[in-house]
Amino acid sequence: MQNIILVGFMGTGKTAVANILNRKTGMPLLDTDTIIEQRAGKPITAIFAEDGEPAFRVLENQVAAELAKPSGSILSTGGGIVKNPANIELLAKGGIVFCLQASVDEILRRVEGDTTRPLLQTPDRRGKIESLLTERAPLYAAIPHQIKTDGKTVDQVADEILKFYSSHLSS
Repeated sequence: MQNIILVGFMGTGKTAVANILNRKTGMPLLDTDTIIEQRAGKPITAIFAEDGEPAFRVLENQVAAELAKPSGSILSTGGGIVKNPANIELLAKGGIVFCLQASVDEILRRVEGDTTRPLLQTPDRRGKIESLLTERAPLYAAIPHQIKTDGKTVDQVADEILKFYSSHLSS
């Protein structure tokens, strides 16, 4: 059975939607960032601080390669997984990749007060988000299945994904 893979920038709703999909389908939920933290024995913020982003990206690629087979799972990924296009190619072999999108204002609202995001440890969060989104825009845009999350509940986003997933499986 094919996986449902969620990618997108931080704050677009990947984790929340993945939890709803898990609840609605009973499919196992795997989070790439959680797997990386377990393997490294430390939180992502510590990996970035102590080992650097390149070391984190190597771990991320290893996890993507391991999760590439169809297993009927829901995969929630970190926002930067698209920085290595090979990660998306690997994951797409095992299922359908959905890119969740949100506006800068919505992302800011959703990550307000969140201190666990290493790339947002800056006084100018808006500027950093805009810069990262601009840098990653072509990578996110290359994913065929785009889901806008602004103005939608997580249930609505999950239902939109499930509708496409079900129709794809039956065709």
